[in-house]
Amino acid sequence: MNQNSRSIVSFTMVSHAIVHTYELSIPILVVIWLSEFSITTAAIGTVVAVGYALFGVGALPSGVLADRYSTKRLVLVGLAGMGASFLLLSLAPGTATIALALALWGAFASIHHPASLSLISTGVDESGTGFAYHGMAGNLGIAFGPFLTASLLVAFDWRVVAALLVVPAAVAVAYALSAEFDEMAAVDVDDTDDAGDTATNADGTDRGLLGFLADTRALFTVGFTLVLAVVVTNGLFYRGTLTFLPDVLGGFVADVPGPFDRIAPDSALAAEFDLASYLYAGLLTVGIAGQYTGGKLTDRIPVVAGLAAVFTALVALAVAFVPVASQGLVPLVAISAVFGFVLFSIQPLYQAAIAAYSPPDGRGLSYGYTYLANFGVGAAGAAIAGYLLGMTTVSQAFFLLALVPATGAVLAVVLYAVVGEGTRSG
Repeated sequence: MNQNSRSIVSFTMVSHAIVHTYELSIPILVVIWLSEFSITTAAIGTVVAVGYALFGVGALPSGVLADRYSTKRLVLVGLAGMGASFLLLSLAPGTATIALALALWGAFASIHHPASLSLISTGVDESGTGFAYHGMAGNLGIAFGPFLTASLLVAFDWRVVAALLVVPAAVAVAYALSAEFDEMAAVDVDDTDDAGDTATNADGTDRGLLGFLADTRALFTVGFTLVLAVVVTNGLFYRGTLTFLPDVLGGFVADVPGPFDRIAPDSALAAEFDLASYLYAGLLTVGIAGQYTGGKLTDRIPVVAGLAAVFTALVALAVAFVPVASQGLVPLVAISAVFGFVLFSIQPLYQAAIAAYSPPDGRGLSYGYTYLANFGVGAAGAAIAGYLLGMTTVSQAFFLLALVPATGAVLAVVLYAVVGEGTRSG
């Protein structure tokens, strides 16, 4: 990998880690908000779902912008906007401002994936390796966000913690401003010129909405539509389980006797919250191994079979989670670790499926629709989980959420039966 490629990969890795640091710090803060504002899980789930929805919904227009403007500038705007959003969050007097801050965060965070993936594909000579490092950085952010937030909350009020979380974005912006690279180093500029700007017709007129609709129609084959439905089920389950998991784990930790039952003697909330948050961070850390394993599986087994198998495992884990976790600290840690491993192992599989069922020249647009489905539509999982936890028991909520991966497994089987395995080329 040459110097230009290393600069791009480093730039996108930093941004990816920060996106997911913020994303997974939010469920930790939800535990505090539930207590401080006396709000129901359904209400806070809806508030959080708005921000997470914009994280996905914004991916589609961000993908269009990435084809027209400098991807480096777009990523910089995203980083600065995410930092500003958490600064606003630190000043929030109530849930209305929290909702606004999270909505702004989601809009700015949505820029990263389409812009960074496009940048890697056009600027990195070994793009496969670039994508791998980019994914690893995201996983580190997923694990680091809850750990950092939980650690800071031991010493500071949540508003101070939100303000401190602005620092990583500020540092990243400073680094990014100093980074220099050629965004188009890995593509033949002459060939792209001959092919014409994707935003214009041959006569130079703006393709605009008609061109976008034409590209979309070409992308949405039966295979791509079905695999996108698979992505939606993953997003719903991912967001539905992770948003309230720190609070759910806190309920189990409160019943565990021993040295972990109190850390801050003057605060029962902090005592319960602390261990649950670290357990949550540990679960997400195990997910890094799940991502690696899922990536290896994509090269060894049919991707559709892998999707069906992992979805089936998630059904079993969702049904078994509460009964096993109720048995004590060791079973709680064990089921949490297995859950984190399996939950994240599916991501490389659905990413491979998107590639298998979309044309190479439509891959950029497919990124936008994928993250719209996974993070945008999938954000409804937070509201659904919040409603279920408010209306039923934790055990019943997990049982009902198990219907989501069950649907994903059925869709994977239908995908294979109707379309076949797809192609791994391109």
